[in-house]
Amino acid sequence: MTTINHLGIEIKTANTPVYDPGYVPMAKFNAAFLAQASQPISIAVERNAGLCAVYDTFITGTNEAADRYYIERLVKYLLWAKGGFRVTVCGCSQMGAYIQQAFSPAGKYAFDNVTMARVYEQPFEVICVPLEQKPAENEQAKEVGGKQGGCRIGFDAGGSDRKVSAVVDGEAIFSEEVVWHPKVTADPQYHFDGIVSAMKTAASKMPRVDSIGVSSAGIYIDNRTAIASLFLKVSPEDFQAKVKDIYIRAAAEIGSDIPLSVVNDGDVTALAGAMEFGDNNVLGIAMGTSEAGGYIDQNGRIKGWLNELAFCPADASPTAMRDEWSGDIGCGVKYFSQDGVIKLALNAGIQLDTTRPPGENLKIVQDIFKGETSEAAALYKGDTPLIDVVRGIFESIGVYLGHTLPYYFDLYGFKHVLLLGRVMSGEGGNIILATAKKVLAEEYANYQMNLHTPDEKARRVGQSVAAATL
Repeated sequence: MTTINHLGIEIKTANTPVYDPGYVPMAKFNAAFLAQASQPISIAVERNAGLCAVYDTFITGTNEAADRYYIERLVKYLLWAKGGFRVTVCGCSQMGAYIQQAFSPAGKYAFDNVTMARVYEQPFEVICVPLEQKPAENEQAKEVGGKQGGCRIGFDAGGSDRKVSAVVDGEAIFSEEVVWHPKVTADPQYHFDGIVSAMKTAASKMPRVDSIGVSSAGIYIDNRTAIASLFLKVSPEDFQAKVKDIYIRAAAEIGSDIPLSVVNDGDVTALAGAMEFGDNNVLGIAMGTSEAGGYIDQNGRIKGWLNELAFCPADASPTAMRDEWSGDIGCGVKYFSQDGVIKLALNAGIQLDTTRPPGENLKIVQDIFKGETSEAAALYKGDTPLIDVVRGIFESIGVYLGHTLPYYFDLYGFKHVLLLGRVMSGEGGNIILATAKKVLAEEYANYQMNLHTPDEKARRVGQSVAAATL
């Protein structure tokens, strides 16, 4: 049993990642904090069309540092899981003033301020009201996916590869996976040409195209790009001119007036899970270039939430790895992605070249399980057998996952978790799954959830097939 003291909160855990011993699970911190908290406070987050999520909780009222940390990370979590341009702190004016400063354009969460304003095309603000004046929760859900008839294209835009499927009357007659490098490319024509090439290839396998479904990392509103890491290097000017409507323009290259649906890849992951095991209430997590999240509720609908788990807290350690895009530390993108594997490999003594595309470094690590160790062996500086080191890397990710799923559960209340993406491929994915189940059984027995991984082909191209049903 390991005991960690963070901000005066004593945290106990029986499972720690071997190559990240400073890791502090958010679920464990929250549980230990709330055991000492009794002063009620609520956080409301309003998004488009008057929709509003409300989270009722507590602070200690005596441990200011821990109170501030708990609430600022909760606000961060709510913003990226559910979305919003207005945060209302209800029941504590001092906390409200602190959150106003922290999430101001000059505060530590300036990225979140600017990004949410951009996504919802409204100024971001934090206001404070008495507890009895907290806003009412207002949620809605809409049907998505499940359309099987006709000739359909499903396209999945990943950060290191793109996948496309041609689906006829619900049967995938063709699937293709192509390596590309969108996150390090500034010219949006590269992205456009890749998308169109994939769609045209799928179209050539069918007598006609009745619809196009797109699964893509990022936030999309009315099929237009609000923000997406795929276009990280594209200039703001080119983004507005050529990326905002990139999928609409690409679909027009296939044919005029073809119905198009562009959905966050995390929601498509959840949809793929609901389709695969015939049940709803599914959280989908795709571990690829980033961490994509999505949720299908108990009625088989999506909530219109952002589900951008890549930006949600996953580690409470003050020394957690920093995300170069948001500037924040301890976020999911550095734990459940290719970056997470690379971070742990470096910690373990495998000197990967970080200037290479992340997918190439992931392959070097994964290939060790296949006996293809020449390159990795040359990069390794240590005494432990290399195969055991790599096993420890994926066990560490499994420890992260086992501790983080209860944290996600407290917000989503899911029944099933579907795990996809290149990080979950092969033996490494099996180790992640087994380790996560072990952590859940040993430390979170009161959380009931079912963890699933599809077969190897579906892990890689299942999202493109599901996207075809959009």
